[in-house]
Amino acid sequence: MKGTYRPTLHPSAVFRPIAQPPVEEEPKFHDRPCYEFNRLLGTGANDRFCEHCRHYLTARCPHIDEFLDDVDDLSPE
Repeated sequence: MKGTYRPTLHPSAVFRPIAQPPVEEEPKFHDRPCYEFNRLLGTGANDRFCEHCRHYLTARCPHIDEFLDDVDDLSPE
């Protein structure tokens, strides 16, 4: 077809992928069914993270082995 416009790219045109936001994983120690807020903390800390649970790092915590495994993975500096 005569007179049809067909855009062309300049040879120096560079295409970069569109940046995707990082995929955030669900926090490992968050929102467990056994969570009970530690009332010794301020109410603003009630975010359902295990470290704010009244059983965190105690013998009453059903997940204590997971926490200890996580600590074992850290190497001393």
